Amino acid sequence: MNKSVCFIFLLYFSYFHGIAQSALTCRISTELGPIVVELYPDKAPETVANFLQYLANDAYDGSTFFRVCTPGNEADRTIQIQVIQGGNVPEDQLLPPIPIETTRSTGILHKNGVLSMARLDPNSAQSSFFICIGDQPELDYGGKRHPDGQGFAAFGKVLEGMDIVKQIQGMENKDQYLLKPILIQHIILLKNL
Repeated sequence: MNKSVCFIFLLYFSYFHGIAQSALTCRISTELGPIVVELYPDKAPETVANFLQYLANDAYDGSTFFRVCTPGNEADRTIQIQVIQGGNVPEDQLLPPIPIETTRSTGILHKNGVLSMARLDPNSAQSSFFICIGDQPELDYGGKRHPDGQGFAAFGKVLEGMDIVKQIQGMENKDQYLLKPILIQHIILLKNL
């Protein structure tokens, strides 16, 4: 069992035995520079464990930030958001979908810099995640961005690198997809229990 898998086991063990978890810190290394994020295993344990399993499998290495929502490309939508989306991994590295931990249950709202899981239907999130640019309340539970009203599963926040996030958002896109996706070289855990 490698260190990452052991860490995930310890994370689950300690959570289910009532020991409070402190935030965990990860560095997303991109070709434009690093984005440092903190994760909240005490508030969103299943979502964080899923993200950490992709890290343990090195599945995010070589993935990209590939989609951006901007005021320009959202102009025709009734409910507009601003995010960048990444974490597209090869199909053979996808893990089973996870149950949605809504903002109603976690209390982690989609504020500026918040990290959250992309999804289609409830309980369908796998590897893809997004970062909010500005506050995005329509992504919270009860918000109108998704017709089912469940919102999205927020699980962390950017500590450093929002300048990189905004740079990615400003890159040329067609129908929200970047013409030149931004490489995610590696994501590593910086702080353990």
